Amino acid sequence: MNGSSTLVCRQDSRVSREQRELLNVQRGQVLWLTGLSGAGKSTLAYALEARLYLLGRRCVVLDGDNLRGGLCADLGFTPEGRHENLRRAAEVAKLFVESGVICIAAFISPTCLDRAMVREIVGPDDFSEVYLNCSLQACEARDVKGLYQRARAGEISDFTGITSPYEPPLRPTLTLMTECLSIEDCVQRLIECLG
Repeated sequence: MNGSSTLVCRQDSRVSREQRELLNVQRGQVLWLTGLSGAGKSTLAYALEARLYLLGRRCVVLDGDNLRGGLCADLGFTPEGRHENLRRAAEVAKLFVESGVICIAAFISPTCLDRAMVREIVGPDDFSEVYLNCSLQACEARDVKGLYQRARAGEISDFTGITSPYEPPLRPTLTLMTECLSIEDCVQRLIECLG
């Protein structure tokens, strides 16, 4: 290739985030749902997505299980693997925010440090941490995949809540007691959180 024909690999967008938000008639933001396996993260994420769709809002769900089947398929469940999984998810969530889309992220995200990293990547003004507070007993009772039973039997290592710790958020934007509240009540509170 000669010097006169240069390939440009990156070009800044000529469409601003503000223009995208104006087109979408909403502000891009992230609702980050965190809690134990079985606390209701995916259930609420998809119920909220359906409600927002009916309200004409543009949104997307990033679910831990789905990302691990594709974008994060190369990662394990070690602390390092979990950290990288969340870093990648945060980068994807940020792209949606910059496109003026509401991103509903459903990840166990067990450590305060990792959630702080996600907040930093997304940006604190665009990030709402939602703690799905549910007892371990209730989560185990809801466990249709039998993961808790397998973890207690030693078949799954580094399982959050059994052999790996979960650190509840210290100051979440919203706490939902999913053991006591209905799905409809939780969805309504999430919509109110979005503003």
